Amino acid sequence: RALLRTPPARRAASLAVSPAAGPADERVETRVAGLSPGQPVTLRAVAADDRGCLFQSCAHYRADSRGELHLGTDASHGGDYTGVEPMGLFWSLAPAGMEKPYQRLVPRSTGAPMKVEVLVHQGHSPPGAMPGPVVAKAEVQRLFTAPGVRRIRLKEGVVRGSLFLPPGDGPFPGVIDMYGDEGGLIEFRSSLLATHGFAALSLPYFDFEDLPRIMKELKLEYFEEAARFLQRHPKVKGPGVGVIGTGKGAELALSMITFLPEVVAAVSISGCSSNTVADLHYGEMTLPGLRFDMKKVSVSDSGVFDIFEALDDPTNPANSPSVIPIEKAEGHFLLVVGEDDRMWKSSLYAELAIRRLRQHGKENFELLSYPGAGHRIDPPSTPFCQVAMDRVLGVPVLGGGESKAHAHAQEHSWGKIQEFLHLHLG
Repeated sequence: RALLRTPPARRAASLAVSPAAGPADERVETRVAGLSPGQPVTLRAVAADDRGCLFQSCAHYRADSRGELHLGTDASHGGDYTGVEPMGLFWSLAPAGMEKPYQRLVPRSTGAPMKVEVLVHQGHSPPGAMPGPVVAKAEVQRLFTAPGVRRIRLKEGVVRGSLFLPPGDGPFPGVIDMYGDEGGLIEFRSSLLATHGFAALSLPYFDFEDLPRIMKELKLEYFEEAARFLQRHPKVKGPGVGVIGTGKGAELALSMITFLPEVVAAVSISGCSSNTVADLHYGEMTLPGLRFDMKKVSVSDSGVFDIFEALDDPTNPANSPSVIPIEKAEGHFLLVVGEDDRMWKSSLYAELAIRRLRQHGKENFELLSYPGAGHRIDPPSTPFCQVAMDRVLGVPVLGGGESKAHAHAQEHSWGKIQEFLHLHLG
């Protein structure tokens, strides 16, 4: 009788995250079992970047009547996000309290996976507080380069960068990939594009190897040489290539499809429809760069710079020489904007681009406009960073956006970008 009165031993909690190793732009499934019915727990994710900076996130859950949790169907009730968000722990990763704020968690090297530890703690502990005891944990590896993808460092004439080739004989649709005024070589989007079957050329244009240290002026001939290299590569399908860019890279993508017949599809993410900052030369032609007026920058009490109003107005007739004449392009445009972009007025710039195309009888564009999304719309689950240190200014600059809306924009746009490129590149 005494044995019958002894309550059954509680089974240990377990955490399963699958796949344990998979592409960094794909969802994982996270399940917890072995909890008490209704038990409150805090789920945390912890990761380190290439320099050892620690990032973490947390969310509050309650086990169901069976003592289980499934992040694909169960809602978070607090922490860094709320609601049903299967990848919330990943896109809400932010610098830990002891680290410098305003840093981005993006890989400098695509060869090694990003390791994320997921932990289940007893009770609900707010962000930044000491969490309760760990009852289960698991490690996840987020791969930026799929097995069989080849990375080839490029020194072709004046062109520098990295070419990522999918496994197999090909030929593959070719895409040039560029980022903004942070400079250097940023490869993670290119390596993910190669994972999805594109021959992707990650193209730096300043502050890398023997390229100019600063973005003072740019020659379109550099980008033309890159487009011709990719177009002629035996693994690239042709006849034309695509280009995808963010920020200044998006604006360069618009110039490339306008002036270079090799480029037949352009994805502009948070770009401007005029040339900015650095004058762009092509033969005898020059597009002067719109300038930033630092007197129009506002600074918050916490020292965050808001440069939203600082760029010269592209609608001012005095600035018309800077407008990119995109109506000359024979190819197709995909314009991707976050409606809460605070880096600059990318929604307005997309409107100006569409108006210009339509005035010339063109309908060769698609627009993806996302309420609540900020400036830098990256591949899915890239951690949201509302404020980031600006490489040029050396100060924190507001990029805008709200974390959940931005994360949803990243996931939706990534699929649409691939569809667009496949449609127009084969």
